[in-house]
Amino acid sequence: MALPKVGSIGEYIREQRQQAKISLRQLAAAAGVSNPYLSQIERGLRKPSAEILNQIAKGLRISSQALYVQAGLIEDREPPSDVITAIRADPRLTERQRQVLIDIYESFRKENPEEGEQTSQNARPHSGSEQDDEPLPEEFLAALEPYAATSRNGNVTQETKEG
Repeated sequence: MALPKVGSIGEYIREQRQQAKISLRQLAAAAGVSNPYLSQIERGLRKPSAEILNQIAKGLRISSQALYVQAGLIEDREPPSDVITAIRADPRLTERQRQVLIDIYESFRKENPEEGEQTSQNARPHSGSEQDDEPLPEEFLAALEPYAATSRNGNVTQETKEG
């Protein structure tokens, strides 16, 4: 399922705000801009600066880069992977859950180089097991805490609830 195309940065901001279930006033307060100014941006009457886009991205809890690309300030160098597209398109996830999953996925991609990029010095043999012995970083454990229990070695396991 592909993301819907939008015609302008204002429409994109409005769509992201509505998906996050944030009112115009709430976003304006979070971004530190006035209600009328944000409304004018959403209606395409004003073109926001990069600084304002950054504040709006923080208010929406989305990537500033996504807004910069949409506004035409930078080019999207690498198309989003199918995984990121699927995460963004899943209506059952909250905006915070989407961003946490994308951040985790991107950190794993940075940690694991593509085929051909590994050298003999940094190559690790694959043990064949499903889980690595390496614990997850603290920020990811904190984000996953409501959804999983952590074992003694720091690995996340599926939480089961009886009853």
